[in-house]
Amino acid sequence: MPLELSLDETRAWLALLHAPGLGAGGVRELIGWHGSACAAQSGGAREARVGAETRAWLAAPDTAVIDRDLRWLEAPDHHLVVAVSEDFPALLRDAANPPAALFVAGDPACLWSAQIAIVGARSATAAGLANARAFARTFAQAGNTVTSGLAEGIDGAAHEGALEGGGKTIAVLGTGPDQVYPRRHEELARRIAAQGALVSEFAPGTPGKPENFPRRNRLIASLSLGTLVVEAGLNSGSLITARLAAEAGREVFALPGSIHSPLARGCHKLIRDGAKLVETAEQMLEELRGVGGLLAEGLRRRLDSREAISPSTESAARDPDYQRLLAALDAEPAAVDELAARTGLTAAALSSMLLVLELDGAVAAENGRYARR
Repeated sequence: MPLELSLDETRAWLALLHAPGLGAGGVRELIGWHGSACAAQSGGAREARVGAETRAWLAAPDTAVIDRDLRWLEAPDHHLVVAVSEDFPALLRDAANPPAALFVAGDPACLWSAQIAIVGARSATAAGLANARAFARTFAQAGNTVTSGLAEGIDGAAHEGALEGGGKTIAVLGTGPDQVYPRRHEELARRIAAQGALVSEFAPGTPGKPENFPRRNRLIASLSLGTLVVEAGLNSGSLITARLAAEAGREVFALPGSIHSPLARGCHKLIRDGAKLVETAEQMLEELRGVGGLLAEGLRRRLDSREAISPSTESAARDPDYQRLLAALDAEPAAVDELAARTGLTAAALSSMLLVLELDGAVAAENGRYARR
């Protein structure tokens, strides 16, 4: 579970997020100057370096707008994860111009999992849909979270494949967290929230606008260790996601296709520009093994700051929780709930510990079950 904000601090965060002319960078600056959202709101309402319209809003925000957000946050498994919190994912925090906060429906811990993005054409072919589903299923069975944008076509197939594989999946939205676009994916969105998370930097009630979707693509690229493009035309938004992933220092992969297919041309362009051609999910998993160290290091810092568990396997011999976990692991794979029963540790703590061990190469994960290497 994420660290919870007080009601006053939550209201202040919402006021800052809705302030006209401020933006994510402005919110982060105000918080940095003042140290808390409450202080940033009151200070920003008086400061000359903040625009007049922004000052007026911070002095007297629309309570109806704030109350609407609070009603959404009051529902079970609805969260606001703010950029200054240690729960904010490290890969996103280190990205260029990260959002100031995320609205999350589902499990916020998913944001710290090893994610692989799968994106592609909305009007995908049957073969493309089958490939997206199969790759996602394999990634999920290997213990990775599949991240995509809930769009029709490749995105939807990727989410479905991850759920079929018994794993977790994250849908990053170009709308508020209470809006589902397209509508035909409402049931899929409910399943994702139950077995992963719906994530948005947009407040509840925000409709799908064309300018929102490049921002959604930026989140997908930044949250993930690597991005796979399955099918894409030359003008596909998936190429934007791939470019953003490359700019963020992430790996970009593309599936080749027929030279006669318009939906293969975007993938072929990516390959010419330096994306890695892949034919199997296993090839991607092997390529990404080393990149997972970025996530592991951020997770260690987070866990160390909470003083919950030791930050590395080297210190496991000195940490009693790690000792219990390592003693409970053997060559026979075990699920998290089994390990919880053996160790007495919570599933949340075990998930974080197992991720660190897995990325360090001490633990193998398959189909949601863990064993010592």
